Amino acid sequence: MPTVALADDPNDAAMRNAAARAHDREMTRQLNREEGARVRQRDARSTPRWRVAGDDEHLARSRDHERAMADYARNRARYERDMLRWRRAVAACRAGDYFACDN
Repeated sequence: MPTVALADDPNDAAMRNAAARAHDREMTRQLNREEGARVRQRDARSTPRWRVAGDDEHLARSRDHERAMADYARNRARYERDMLRWRRAVAACRAGDYFACDN
């Protein structure tokens, strides 16, 4: 059986000792750090230079776009409320409520 299959086995006699578990935990952290560094290096090599240079500008444009979309949604909701109020006033006016005609 491969040793990987025994990882985190609660019945593993070697892991009953607290020091052994701490050592295993530290080895896992070290392996994760090394793999993370490898992935970052790989990504840095594969990321186009123009993308790295323009990231700040891209992020700023993205934030501006998100703000504009939020403003649009608020304005659209206000417009819909105003139109609903106006339609109700028109219906009331047509039904004979002449005070509603002034709105």
